[in-house]
Amino acid sequence: MKIEEIRKKTEDQISSEMENLYKESLNLRFQKSSGQLENTSRINKVRKLIARMKTVLNERSTGK
Repeated sequence: MKIEEIRKKTEDQISSEMENLYKESLNLRFQKSSGQLENTSRINKVRKLIARMKTVLNERSTGK
């Protein structure tokens, strides 16, 4: 998901999607520790997507 797509969403939509991403991140970490994770690049993608969403929320709260 690109930053433009995130900016089009409401704060509630972003928050709910972030919650799902946090859950996915937790599951990916468990899979990695148990040796079941096949696509290790997904961890970084999820982390970066969470960071993008936090950035958009922060921009909205500061008024930029």
